[in-house]
Amino acid sequence: MKKSIDGKALIYCEGAFNTPNGKTAHGLTRFTERYHIVGVIDSNYAGKDAGKVLDGKKNGIPIFKNMESAIKELTDTGMIPKSLVIGLAPDGGRLPEQAKGTLKKALEMGWNLDSGLHDFLSNDKALVNLAAQNNCRIRDVRKTPNRDELHFFSGEIEKVNCLKLAVLGTDSAIGKRTTAWLIVHELIKRGHKAEMIGTGQTAWMQGAKYSMVMDSCINDFVSGEIEHAVVSAYTNEKPDVIVIEGQGSLMNPAYPGGFEILAAGRPDYVILQHAPKRVEYDGFPGYKLHSIKEQINAIEVISGKEVIAITVNHEGMLPEEIIPACKEITRDTGLPAFDVLAHGANDLIDILIDEIR
Repeated sequence: MKKSIDGKALIYCEGAFNTPNGKTAHGLTRFTERYHIVGVIDSNYAGKDAGKVLDGKKNGIPIFKNMESAIKELTDTGMIPKSLVIGLAPDGGRLPEQAKGTLKKALEMGWNLDSGLHDFLSNDKALVNLAAQNNCRIRDVRKTPNRDELHFFSGEIEKVNCLKLAVLGTDSAIGKRTTAWLIVHELIKRGHKAEMIGTGQTAWMQGAKYSMVMDSCINDFVSGEIEHAVVSAYTNEKPDVIVIEGQGSLMNPAYPGGFEILAAGRPDYVILQHAPKRVEYDGFPGYKLHSIKEQINAIEVISGKEVIAITVNHEGMLPEEIIPACKEITRDTGLPAFDVLAHGANDLIDILIDEIR
């Protein structure tokens, strides 16, 4: 069994796996250094392999119908976890009421609870009492640190003398974090030192050492926290490349993100994640997605930095449609386009090599 920071964990993702609302579960089943994932709860895909459902490739992570069937099978296989992790990432970050029974059962079993939702489990007295009775922990990843622990922008970012890349997107829930990790892993595979800067709860859950959670940070400190994460990674690790995970998109009506990353993270280049089949912003029918050309222009006007490549999210596409879609994007934008999830990040890294100082 691989080493992990917090041991074995079961993911709760009822009704949301393989949908945009299950992106935390998706990230954890694809890669995490924080946990050893032993299964996912979602009755829609009970009995199936999580990797096969998500990416068409088995990864040995089973999906269970409910908590009871998970406990039975994991007991039989000697894989009972230490933690239950909330894999849901719904709009607004609210916990479904029907999840409470499962959370209580986990605490009664003596398991820890980890959540990245805006509904803080540690504010629920019944859950807190259960945790105390069973000597286990409730951890809310999105809970903002005390103000005296937060950082204000200082300009220290100008001392960071390595290649900085920001992976932004044309929409929310479009695969920015996954692409960022794939870039980091390919760089490391090639012998370069690379660090991931996590800017959301899932990246932290995946084990990103240098992280902050943008969407729950007090506005005055967002830029400072981004800067602090980048500077800390540079100072402590001396990497060749720092990759900053994007949030939302510049023109998303509900999740306008990326401004602070451009301003405070001060990337040298931007890689833009795009889903060619999307026509409206995720979760907001009637809000037409701005064209990729408009979004590239907005990024370059705001930051003065170049979008160096497009990475493709192949949702809604057949495998044989991916390469033609990449070629069409290149014809339309003049930029190289790659599907790093389907085909790996090797070709993308080839165009970055000359930029590594």
